[in-house]
Amino acid sequence: MASPTLKLNSGHDMPQVGFGLWKVDNATCADTVYNAIKVGYRLFDGACDYGNEKEAGEGVARAIKDGLVKREDLFLVSKLWNSFHDGDKVEPICRKQLADWGIDSFDLYIMHFPVALKYVPVETRYPPSWTHTEKEGDVQLSNATIQETWHAMEDLVHKGLAKSIGISNFQGSLILDLLRYAKIRPATLQIEHHPYLVQPTLLQLAQSEGIAVTAYSSFGPQSFIELEWQKAKDTPVLFEHPTIVTIAEKHKKTPAQVLLRWATQRGLAVIPKSNNAARLAQNLEVTGFDLDEKELEAISGLDRNLRFNNPTDYLRTLHIFA
Repeated sequence: MASPTLKLNSGHDMPQVGFGLWKVDNATCADTVYNAIKVGYRLFDGACDYGNEKEAGEGVARAIKDGLVKREDLFLVSKLWNSFHDGDKVEPICRKQLADWGIDSFDLYIMHFPVALKYVPVETRYPPSWTHTEKEGDVQLSNATIQETWHAMEDLVHKGLAKSIGISNFQGSLILDLLRYAKIRPATLQIEHHPYLVQPTLLQLAQSEGIAVTAYSSFGPQSFIELEWQKAKDTPVLFEHPTIVTIAEKHKKTPAQVLLRWATQRGLAVIPKSNNAARLAQNLEVTGFDLDEKELEAISGLDRNLRFNNPTDYLRTLHIFA
């Protein structure tokens, strides 16, 4: 089953349902990507920070070689990490990531976080993570502004290294500021979005400015329970929440499908992942049924303004969501 597409302000079409590569093990990543392509996935959402781009590229190359897809059938996404925000560092790291994937250009290249960290050479440590050295808590800021970084990302489009560029983890005031100087507007905004963190006004802003929104962590605490994060472990699992379970039973769908449909029916793109073949297919089938208005409202009503991916919690600094 092919995913419907969203028309980006850059003129390109982006599949509404993709596959997220965060926390996909290096050992299985190539096979996972290959199998996802086999099932029907065409968008793959990667990042420097995930540390598995080379393996993801191997899966893509094998699928192309075996005739499952052509490169132009795929929508490949990657992200600029925080320690490469200095203007002269953006193009070299993008070229390195393209080489890891084994491709000539990204369909979408995203600024991962609105924070610039001090440069760490690829030869020193890659991916560099949040700290400047391997010493815990050694978070060092760069003086690069978002404006400097964004103009360097615009150059990627001019040079044919990225077809569209976007942002992630940005809040409203930063988006409004970026739009003042952007010569190429962000095509997408990727945010943590699930029934415990709905962010309706941020969605309104993106929609009013013609920026497509991609939801990550659509299942709420699930991904973070795997990381042993206490906040996630203390939060009721959405898959077992009575509201979600009742709606799922009514539609004869899984709770995961209901959570994804809650997002896609409201115009968002989603990037779930699964290593299970049956769930892979189920997660792709989340645009062919509709929830009624009361069901959408009931799910949105679970909002707690509860954010899991917050540097404040795991770094004790970089309070970007303050």
